[in-house]
Amino acid sequence: MSEEHRQNPMVPYLGKLVEIKDMAAEIKLFRVELLNGGREAFHAYQPGQFAFISAFGQGEAPFGMASAAGDPRFLEFAVQRLGSVTTGLHELGVGDIVGLRGPLGNHFPMEKFKGKDLVVIGGGIGGAPLRPVIQTVLADRVNYGRLTILWAARHPSLLIFTDEFDAWRAAPDTTLHLTVDRPDEHWTGPVGLVTELLEKVNPSPENALTITCGPPVMIHFVSQLLEKLGFLPEQNYVTLESRMHCGIGKCGRCNLGEKLVCVDGPVFTLAEVGRLLEPV
Repeated sequence: MSEEHRQNPMVPYLGKLVEIKDMAAEIKLFRVELLNGGREAFHAYQPGQFAFISAFGQGEAPFGMASAAGDPRFLEFAVQRLGSVTTGLHELGVGDIVGLRGPLGNHFPMEKFKGKDLVVIGGGIGGAPLRPVIQTVLADRVNYGRLTILWAARHPSLLIFTDEFDAWRAAPDTTLHLTVDRPDEHWTGPVGLVTELLEKVNPSPENALTITCGPPVMIHFVSQLLEKLGFLPEQNYVTLESRMHCGIGKCGRCNLGEKLVCVDGPVFTLAEVGRLLEPV
């Protein structure tokens, strides 16, 4: 870490876009080569952590890392076009430079997950920060229990990482279940909310943990159903999105009750935040 970054955590590292892939409707996967000290800063990041990405001239926004720590030269982020910063990122090309601040936040306790059956529940772009969990488990398959992946989106065109589905299905002791709210003429899979899929799959809570990311309303109803299925709040992990300005606990914009998502999270158990997720 340079002296400048040590003194001011708001100063971004630089990254060069080396690959940009269309993944889904208005969703792109960016592969970023880390420059000027970024490799050292991000070399030991963990699944669940996030970073701020700058589209110079537009601003910055937080994104969960969408790849597990492997090659220390690169990071991957999934970006859905929603506002000015994400539009600015979508308009960049290979070779362009972005800024990166991080890694920020806490992470999934992957060591604690070893020996457990894992139920991963992703909704839309919310599946992006869950991909590193899946990658970590599949790379060390013998040390984790059964992996059940529930992957949902409003429409088939919004399903992400579809080119990896076959590899997930082929992995030992791994099952993938898909659903969409609104099918198109080519969709042949299940139709319905992810809660309907979860109720149908009916995972056992014995020696199991769940990991969920998606819209807050989805997390709320998934958590209610998991309780009905016999899961205790401390068995259920969520990674939360929130409006952030600083990412280092200074601005207070991302408070969830007494907690700050940027430093106390974004990973929580439902035992920690369950009552705070109830819709108002």
